[in-house]
Amino acid sequence: MAALPDLITVQQFRRMPDDGRASELHHGEVVAVTRPKAKHYDLQRRFVRLLESRLAGFGQVGMEFPYRPVAEFDLRVADVAVISQARYDQIDPDDNLHGAPELVIEIKSPSNTDRQLRELASLCLANGCSEFWIVDTDDASVTVIHRDGSSLRLHSPQSVPLTAFGGDVLPIAEIFG
Repeated sequence: MAALPDLITVQQFRRMPDDGRASELHHGEVVAVTRPKAKHYDLQRRFVRLLESRLAGFGQVGMEFPYRPVAEFDLRVADVAVISQARYDQIDPDDNLHGAPELVIEIKSPSNTDRQLRELASLCLANGCSEFWIVDTDDASVTVIHRDGSSLRLHSPQSVPLTAFGGDVLPIAEIFG
């Protein structure tokens, strides 16, 4: 039987030498991740622009946003995140958000498996996230997963409700238009 790897804490992860590769800390293990290609990056930027104006009264919208869903053994980066202003103001400037952002948006890419996305949604929803969105550019859809486990897959001409964040709606056509 193989030995289990030693768990790495966030503090230990931060002290590791920078080897030039992007990585995150998942359940105490260092995981190499890819960085977004232009199409993915442009969609992230579009989400930020679309959500900033609609959710200005709620809080902050950011892309490539680092957070610690499980404080000691996880350091992840959301494609796009929405954080209430009260929680954002409490972030230690020398640390990251503890818990998951209220909204995490992940844009599906070839490096994501459906299982990985489900596990990430579960982790986030169990640690502060109200909604987790999976954006699929192949079929121009957004799947909204709620904390109670219910989900809704939306396509144009439908809109994503933003009521949980003090907003109105975000038309799917504006996301992929």
